[in-house]
Amino acid sequence: MHDINYWAVVVAAASSFLLGGVWYGPLFGNAWNRAAGMDPQQKGHPAKIFGGAFVFSLLAAYVFARFLGPRPELLHATCTGAMVGACFVAASFGINYLFAQRSLRLWLIDGGYHTLQFTLFGLVLGLWH
Repeated sequence: MHDINYWAVVVAAASSFLLGGVWYGPLFGNAWNRAAGMDPQQKGHPAKIFGGAFVFSLLAAYVFARFLGPRPELLHATCTGAMVGACFVAASFGINYLFAQRSLRLWLIDGGYHTLQFTLFGLVLGLWH
Protein backbone atom coordinates (compact mmCIF):
# COMPACT_ATOMS: atom_id res chain seq x y z
CA MET A 1 0.00 0.00 0.00
CA HIS A 2 2.93 2.33 0.62
CA ASP A 3 4.11 2.17 -2.98
CA ILE A 4 1.09 4.15 -4.23
CA ASN A 5 1.35 7.91 -4.63
CA TYR A 6 -2.09 8.87 -3.38
CA TRP A 7 -1.75 12.47 -4.55
CA ALA A 8 -1.04 11.22 -8.07
CA VAL A 9 -4.14 9.02 -7.85
CA VAL A 10 -6.27 12.01 -6.82
CA VAL A 11 -4.82 14.15 -9.64
CA ALA A 12 -5.35 11.32 -12.14
CA ALA A 13 -8.98 11.00 -11.03
CA ALA A 14 -9.46 14.77 -11.23
CA SER A 15 -7.94 14.86 -14.72
CA SER A 16 -10.41 12.29 -16.00
CA PHE A 17 -13.24 14.11 -14.26
CA LEU A 18 -12.24 17.34 -16.04
CA LEU A 19 -11.87 15.47 -19.33
CA GLY A 20 -15.42 14.18 -18.88
CA GLY A 21 -16.70 17.72 -18.40
CA VAL A 22 -15.23 18.78 -21.73
CA TRP A 23 -15.90 15.47 -23.55
CA TYR A 24 -19.55 15.17 -22.54
CA GLY A 25 -20.04 18.94 -22.57
CA PRO A 26 -18.95 21.11 -25.49
CA LEU A 27 -17.22 18.37 -27.54
CA PHE A 28 -19.80 15.58 -27.70
CA GLY A 29 -22.59 16.52 -25.29
CA ASN A 30 -25.30 17.08 -27.89
CA ALA A 31 -24.28 14.03 -29.95
CA TRP A 32 -24.16 11.88 -26.81
CA ASN A 33 -27.60 13.04 -25.66
CA ARG A 34 -29.09 12.21 -29.06
CA ALA A 35 -27.35 8.82 -29.31
CA ALA A 36 -28.23 7.89 -25.72
CA GLY A 37 -31.82 9.09 -26.09
CA MET A 38 -31.35 11.47 -23.17
CA ASP A 39 -33.26 14.69 -22.65
CA PRO A 40 -30.69 17.25 -21.46
CA GLN A 41 -33.47 19.10 -19.63
CA GLN A 42 -34.16 16.10 -17.39
CA LYS A 43 -31.21 15.93 -15.05
CA GLY A 44 -30.62 13.85 -11.97
CA HIS A 45 -29.32 15.22 -8.71
CA PRO A 46 -25.92 16.81 -9.52
CA ALA A 47 -24.27 15.85 -6.22
CA LYS A 48 -25.23 12.21 -6.71
CA ILE A 49 -24.10 12.12 -10.33
CA PHE A 50 -20.87 14.10 -10.03
CA GLY A 51 -20.00 12.74 -6.60
CA GLY A 52 -20.53 9.18 -7.76
CA ALA A 53 -18.57 9.79 -10.95
CA PHE A 54 -15.63 11.16 -8.98
CA VAL A 55 -15.68 8.20 -6.57
CA PHE A 56 -15.61 5.81 -9.52
CA SER A 57 -12.76 7.82 -11.09
CA LEU A 58 -10.81 7.57 -7.83
CA LEU A 59 -11.41 3.82 -7.69
CA ALA A 60 -10.31 3.33 -11.29
CA ALA A 61 -7.21 5.53 -10.86
CA TYR A 62 -6.24 3.73 -7.64
CA VAL A 63 -6.59 0.25 -9.12
CA PHE A 64 -4.75 1.33 -12.26
CA ALA A 65 -1.91 2.69 -10.10
CA ARG A 66 -1.76 -0.67 -8.31
CA PHE A 67 -1.76 -2.41 -11.70
CA LEU A 68 1.17 -0.29 -12.94
CA GLY A 69 3.17 -0.74 -9.75
CA PRO A 70 5.55 1.71 -8.12
CA ARG A 71 7.42 4.26 -10.23
CA PRO A 72 6.07 3.35 -13.68
CA GLU A 73 8.06 4.62 -16.63
CA LEU A 74 6.16 7.36 -18.49
CA LEU A 75 5.91 5.74 -21.92
CA HIS A 76 4.96 2.37 -20.44
CA ALA A 77 2.33 3.92 -18.15
CA THR A 78 0.79 6.03 -20.91
CA CYS A 79 0.70 3.22 -23.48
CA THR A 80 -0.67 0.79 -20.91
CA GLY A 81 -3.39 3.32 -20.08
CA ALA A 82 -4.34 3.64 -23.74
CA MET A 83 -4.45 -0.14 -24.15
CA VAL A 84 -6.49 -0.68 -20.97
CA GLY A 85 -8.93 2.05 -22.01
CA ALA A 86 -9.33 0.77 -25.56
CA CYS A 87 -8.97 -2.98 -25.13
CA PHE A 88 -10.51 -3.61 -21.71
CA VAL A 89 -12.99 -0.81 -21.08
CA ALA A 90 -14.09 0.25 -24.58
CA ALA A 91 -14.13 -3.35 -25.82
CA SER A 92 -16.31 -4.36 -22.86
CA PHE A 93 -18.64 -1.46 -23.59
CA GLY A 94 -18.71 -2.65 -27.20
CA ILE A 95 -19.99 -6.06 -26.19
CA ASN A 96 -22.71 -4.54 -24.02
CA TYR A 97 -23.65 -2.00 -26.69
CA LEU A 98 -24.01 -4.73 -29.32
CA PHE A 99 -26.44 -6.71 -27.17
CA ALA A 100 -28.28 -3.56 -26.10
CA GLN A 101 -28.38 -2.48 -29.78
CA ARG A 102 -26.87 0.89 -28.92
CA SER A 103 -25.40 2.93 -31.76
CA LEU A 104 -21.84 2.91 -33.02
CA ARG A 105 -21.77 6.67 -32.44
CA LEU A 106 -22.57 6.23 -28.74
CA TRP A 107 -19.89 3.54 -28.41
CA LEU A 108 -17.31 5.75 -30.11
CA ILE A 109 -18.09 8.63 -27.75
CA ASP A 110 -18.07 6.52 -24.58
CA GLY A 111 -15.20 4.26 -25.64
CA GLY A 112 -13.16 7.23 -26.77
CA TYR A 113 -13.65 8.93 -23.42
CA HIS A 114 -12.51 5.88 -21.45
CA THR A 115 -9.53 5.33 -23.73
CA LEU A 116 -8.42 8.91 -23.08
CA GLN A 117 -9.30 8.60 -19.37
CA PHE A 118 -6.91 5.70 -18.85
CA THR A 119 -4.29 7.31 -21.06
CA LEU A 120 -4.47 10.34 -18.76
CA PHE A 121 -4.19 8.07 -15.73
CA GLY A 122 -1.01 6.63 -17.22
CA LEU A 123 0.35 10.06 -18.07
CA VAL A 124 -0.22 11.42 -14.56
CA LEU A 125 1.06 8.31 -12.81
CA GLY A 126 4.07 8.06 -15.12
CA LEU A 127 5.01 11.71 -14.65
CA TRP A 128 4.44 11.82 -10.90
CA HIS A 129 5.85 8.92 -8.96
